[in-house]
Amino acid sequence: MKLLALEAVQNAGYYQSRYRQIEEFGGTLFVLNGLGEPDYWPADRYRIAGSRHIDDIIAAAREWHATEQFHGVLTFSESGVLTVAAVAEALGLPGVGLDAARISRNKLLMREAQELGGAPVPKFRLAADLDAALATAEEFGYPVILKPTLGAASNFVFRIDTPDEMRTRFPQALEGMAGMSWFRMEAEGLDVGPYGLLVESFLDGREMQIEALAWDGEVYLGSIVDRITIEGNTFDDDAHRAPTTLDEDQLAAVHEVVATAAHAQGLRRSVMHAEVRFHRGKPHLLEIAVRPGGGGLDYFARLSTGYCPIRATMAVAAGLKPEVQHYRPTGVHLAGTCLIGPAGVIEQITVPTEVAESDRVFFLKITAQPGDVIRRPPDGNNILGFLCTSGATFDEAIGTAYKFAEQIDVRLAAPDSFPAPPPRSAATKLTA
Repeated sequence: MKLLALEAVQNAGYYQSRYRQIEEFGGTLFVLNGLGEPDYWPADRYRIAGSRHIDDIIAAAREWHATEQFHGVLTFSESGVLTVAAVAEALGLPGVGLDAARISRNKLLMREAQELGGAPVPKFRLAADLDAALATAEEFGYPVILKPTLGAASNFVFRIDTPDEMRTRFPQALEGMAGMSWFRMEAEGLDVGPYGLLVESFLDGREMQIEALAWDGEVYLGSIVDRITIEGNTFDDDAHRAPTTLDEDQLAAVHEVVATAAHAQGLRRSVMHAEVRFHRGKPHLLEIAVRPGGGGLDYFARLSTGYCPIRATMAVAAGLKPEVQHYRPTGVHLAGTCLIGPAGVIEQITVPTEVAESDRVFFLKITAQPGDVIRRPPDGNNILGFLCTSGATFDEAIGTAYKFAEQIDVRLAAPDSFPAPPPRSAATKLTA
């Protein structure tokens, strides 16, 4: 199976580990970046279009397709879903379609489609300015959520509890979203939908991260992971557990709302990452993305249910139905955490051998490299990596994750523009 992976702007080396999984699972992967680094992938299967404009990316993909005859195109990037839809359409390959991709990328269009289709969602409104945001929050009732329509990874997503907080956060989010990497990595020349800040009513209950599949009218929940974060006013997607603690009635209700929302977004054949939060005892949609979830959620899925989001992505890209069944946990207990530290410039990250080689660790990925700038709310939401562990019980698994996170040594230098982290070359322990 020949597959073409696409990014309009290369996101450092973040997706290389997933690209390697595709090859481990029997695919032959070619990579086309609109803008990217040389030597990113084996030379005979790597090209750079030299432009992030969609016309140039399509032209480069079409020329390559004429000789290689790809079976499908794919991306693991939230910023790449529209690019992939446009290229698939231009090359006559399977895809979700530009309209469904746009709806599934833009948070306002997604909310409108979900509401029209009958899916339970929070109240929402696009706020043209601070006055509109304040009026909307007053109408909905505090707390509310403020988020960019074209965001990702919880960047510039804030819980707002008072009008004064809105007056502080709104300009921060407005300025921050314009420079957000996830927005700047979109292809030029595509209609990405409304650009601005969304105000939503707050959903007060527990949250699930779901790897799912839509296929010809049926929706499968392949994996369900509970988010167990203790939240503040910013949203770090930093701790998870599997198997889910939902009971059978709750599982059925979650399946119904995910299926309703997927159909409303126009998703007929697609891998999906769905986020659902309960409110007053009922599940509501946060979002459905047309890609697998990030971090170690693919590993969570394989170990906790036997569903593989990466294999599913490969199959769907080629127009084939993946191996999937309705949610059926294996009984393995898993925990995962993002590695989070203070703002600064990375000098060095050291992972002890005890952590790196532990048979309790099933996924460890350090995403930050020396020289990287780490931004923390309200300036951004960068993390240092991911650590996922197993155990005989969930308490054992999460205890191991927190213990190992504390052993990872991070050394920072403070940029002038950030609040000062620890002194230069001082060790910083991670929080989980």
